[in-house]
Amino acid sequence: MALFLLVFAVCLLVFGTMIGILLVSRTPRYRTEPEDLLAVFDKTLNGYVTETEWNAIVGYPVRHDDYLEGVRRRAQQLMSDYGRPWQVSHGGSLLSRTGRQELAILRDHLAARDALRQDPHRS
Repeated sequence: MALFLLVFAVCLLVFGTMIGILLVSRTPRYRTEPEDLLAVFDKTLNGYVTETEWNAIVGYPVRHDDYLEGVRRRAQQLMSDYGRPWQVSHGGSLLSRTGRQELAILRDHLAARDALRQDPHRS
């Protein structure tokens, strides 16, 4: 009987601890920042991005910044208009030449906005 109570107490302690941890912990959140988009845009322009990496960054909605959400949606639109994911496995680029040109413009615009946002001397 003592062994049963000991096992029961240990199980109760383990389950109680696990329930407490689950109640206290929060769902992890991922926030896409301008640096994340710039990194994936640079990799795409240099031909080093995979379709999975592109979809992981560009396919995830940005809820904390309307401007970044607009940039993300524009990048998604570029992928649907100019995307060539079948060529990545053969060493090709994820986007066609026109898509890469438009992505470079989008990347430069985002980089300029991010530089202005981080500049401490702006008025």
